[in-house]
Amino acid sequence: RLKTYSYPKRDAWAALLERPVVPAAQLEVAVKAILAQVRADGDAGLRALTEKFDGAAPAELQVADAEMIAGRSIPKELQDAIALAANNITAFHAAQVETPAPIETMPGVHCWRKSVPMERVGLYIPGGTAPLFSTLLMLAIPAWVAGCKELIVCTPPRKDGTIDPTICFVASMIGQMKIFKVGGAQAVAAMAYGTESIPKVDKIFGPGNQYVTMAKQLVQMEGVAIDMPAGPSEVLVIADAQANAAFVAADLLSQAEHGADSQVILVSDSADLVERVQLALAEQLAKLPRRDMATQALSHSKAIILQNLDEAMDFSNAYAPEHLILATENARQLAESVENAGSVFIGAYSCESAGDYASGTNHTLPTNGYARSYSGVSLDSFVKKITFQELTAQGIRNIGPAIELMAAAEQLEAHKNAVTLRLEALDNGSN
Repeated sequence: RLKTYSYPKRDAWAALLERPVVPAAQLEVAVKAILAQVRADGDAGLRALTEKFDGAAPAELQVADAEMIAGRSIPKELQDAIALAANNITAFHAAQVETPAPIETMPGVHCWRKSVPMERVGLYIPGGTAPLFSTLLMLAIPAWVAGCKELIVCTPPRKDGTIDPTICFVASMIGQMKIFKVGGAQAVAAMAYGTESIPKVDKIFGPGNQYVTMAKQLVQMEGVAIDMPAGPSEVLVIADAQANAAFVAADLLSQAEHGADSQVILVSDSADLVERVQLALAEQLAKLPRRDMATQALSHSKAIILQNLDEAMDFSNAYAPEHLILATENARQLAESVENAGSVFIGAYSCESAGDYASGTNHTLPTNGYARSYSGVSLDSFVKKITFQELTAQGIRNIGPAIELMAAAEQLEAHKNAVTLRLEALDNGSN
């Protein structure tokens, strides 16, 4: 059962908003040691760590063409499902391509912005308890749409030294990527520093366990760009008395089965709905193959009964969930009040699984409250937006005197002089 809190006062919300705590100091020491080993030993360090943590010793770190061909063996129905998802993800991200029009801020002063793709990006695809081939779709497709020239993919190998054939199928379908059999913090280190086999990348993307998340945060402090701090997955469901309890329970469990450190929150204005969801949870949980993991996640999850849906939305905005499901009659209207969330699912049929796989939105999203200040992965994540300006003689005449005054006020005479020389040249008829 979810632990239930009935009508908590707002001054008691802070405790309810807390995520499961990870002992960060001890974790940081362990991850720093892994980063140092990879930096010092390169491929040899990666092999040693892969054997230690994954119990695997792949003959080659890079996935060979022969193994990629194995991806064709996955069932035709699954191939078709992946193709459907890929089409939707491509359509959604292609619609984000921007071509801002140049603007003349004043006569003779032209300014514009251009999106330039990153040259080489690193994509981390979790393997762990389940190979998340869907994450490869979510990262590689926008990178491809953005025009990134080189995609470096790292994913943990299985015990026999191979990777899941579904990941090979997705990689073959999208193309233009190199895949390496490396997981965990050591994969982040390889992409951050480069090794004999794995090139250093411009930016690292992808979710992972607490070691991967810590590694990303540590290499970011060394100047390597990352998509966001993405830790254990989470969902918050706002449901009213009319919600389908079985649907709500299924949504909570679909998140809980991600991992023991996941968190699910149910917020409702109906005590009766909460009780019906508790019963549905017990019934569905008993049938899940990953019920032990889901049960652990539920042990630090909560059901919260509040006075009304406005208060429920206030709670959600304070929590800033990675996934927010609005299982209410007025879901579309309620969605207008969302301020902090990674991705929002509106109405009875908009299950989180849709966004995880095939609706088209990206499932790489900010967790642990970072939705207050971070967006999920999008096309923008893979491009740099470079600004340009071009001034004519008329343009420098129009803004030059203002620049001179401002530069002098900041006591930056060289800045002022760069303008003064040009204005004098124009007055003298030279250039």
